[in-house]
Amino acid sequence: MNNIESTIVADFRQTLLWPVQLISESNSQKIQRPWDILKAENCPWQEIQDEFSLAKQSLSEVRYQEFVTFMPFAQRFLYGEGKHGRESGGYGESPIHIFSRSDVNQVRITLNNHEAPILLKVAHIELYFFYDIDVAFLALEVTGENIQLNQAMEILYRLGRTYPNYWEENGDAGHCAKSIEWLDKQGHVLAYSDYQDKARYLSFVKDNHVPCVSLHWEFLMHPLVQHYSSQEGQIRYREIEYQRMPLMAYLAFEDISNLTRGDLIRLGLVTQPWDSETLPFTEEFLSNFEQKHCYDRYWDNNKVDPWSTTRIMCTGQNFIVVGSKQHRVYTNERTGIKRNYQSQYFLLFLIAHFQKAALLMLSDRMVQAISRLNIEDEASIKTFRQSIRNVMGVFLRFTHRYWFESVSDQAVAKDVFSMMHKQLDTVDLFKKTRSRIMDMAEYLEGEEIKRQADTVVRLTVVTILGLIGTMTSGLLGMNIFDFSQATTIEKIAYFVSIFVPVSILTFYTVVKSRRLSLFLDALSNENTGLLYKVAKLKSVWFGKVDN
Repeated sequence: MNNIESTIVADFRQTLLWPVQLISESNSQKIQRPWDILKAENCPWQEIQDEFSLAKQSLSEVRYQEFVTFMPFAQRFLYGEGKHGRESGGYGESPIHIFSRSDVNQVRITLNNHEAPILLKVAHIELYFFYDIDVAFLALEVTGENIQLNQAMEILYRLGRTYPNYWEENGDAGHCAKSIEWLDKQGHVLAYSDYQDKARYLSFVKDNHVPCVSLHWEFLMHPLVQHYSSQEGQIRYREIEYQRMPLMAYLAFEDISNLTRGDLIRLGLVTQPWDSETLPFTEEFLSNFEQKHCYDRYWDNNKVDPWSTTRIMCTGQNFIVVGSKQHRVYTNERTGIKRNYQSQYFLLFLIAHFQKAALLMLSDRMVQAISRLNIEDEASIKTFRQSIRNVMGVFLRFTHRYWFESVSDQAVAKDVFSMMHKQLDTVDLFKKTRSRIMDMAEYLEGEEIKRQADTVVRLTVVTILGLIGTMTSGLLGMNIFDFSQATTIEKIAYFVSIFVPVSILTFYTVVKSRRLSLFLDALSNENTGLLYKVAKLKSVWFGKVDN
């Protein structure tokens, strides 16, 4: 452990990205606009005015570099169109709505009973909403300086836990920090974790069959409230993925040559620290780690040149960048990799996880619709059809507005996004979701055709049977009875006396139309005998018919 304790992370940054599913009425056709509710609420969240919309003469150079990283369709998604595009009826404004809060200034994390608390600065906290998609993302970035590598690994491993997996014999929550506290600028505690409150978590899961979120994360999300909690709130959410949040990390080392292969793998996979000379898993399991998870465009194991000391590692859930503090391109906050981490890389990570979360949300809505279906209840069937059609509409709009398999032609951004997509297996998830939705669409279409066919059969039977009376009474255009000399009252009486039984006969024919159609089908079949046809005629009143 000596090597890992003596290695210092000069500049440490960790960004957590927490996807949640917003709860809405599954059969409502109205597009939810939670950001409008948040604007009206008296809460610490304030909408960010994008630099593109501010009354400034020009754009900052940093923002410009970020913008040109992306291809036009991704630019429209991230930034919307300018005033000329909106006026001409083009794409319009960006579908992303971003809120931030500034009341939380620091986080104090106590890793275990044996170490002093570590104080980190909160760089920013943001909340992302997406038009027409019922998901939101909480983004939190914390920073620190001159942190021991083993502490940095522990922070990466423990900070982004929304609830414990289990509890140790001494009461400590498994995989979680001993305590996490949000502090304001004066150092006052605003909220703290309750991982050790085992009774609260067990009771919540027993009652609601979903995990309970720790109090300090509930505080950050407010006025959004957990779906099954007793708190009141217009915007309700529930978790959509694994309890450890996806994370990004930027680590600049005083001497990166101290890192062993074991250290790099532990950072890339975000595992707990251990002896630097060992591996976290077996050599066979990790044999292709570098090929599968590392982007070594700027990395050389020999580290002969300063420019070859930057490694990017991506495992889907994690995105880690390590490099040397001595390399100015790595640490440059205006044009270097540090700036790319905060802007381009973050947006790539956000897009990739947004796409995955949106697909999981759509799959979940289909499962909900099917779970609530009662095939013996007509109202339930109607609600089911409406819910599925809504999901199909959302998926179609998602595909054309938000689905990209590539967002940039710049080499690094293109490769990194491809790695994220591959590690998250998003393309396969998209195909599976699309296939399930298309299966559901075919089912609904088949049901619609079946109902129309049944209606046609009924109308045909009624028409055939009605044709007998029509032809009989209208033979040669003559009337059977002459009512020309009758009074008006007599005519009305005759009309009613005929109208009522004919109506009853017509409605009765509709009721028996399915069985009558089977009889007519048997009657027209020249290969069947008289007894079979008589049996079918009897079944109109005494038999059963399949649906």
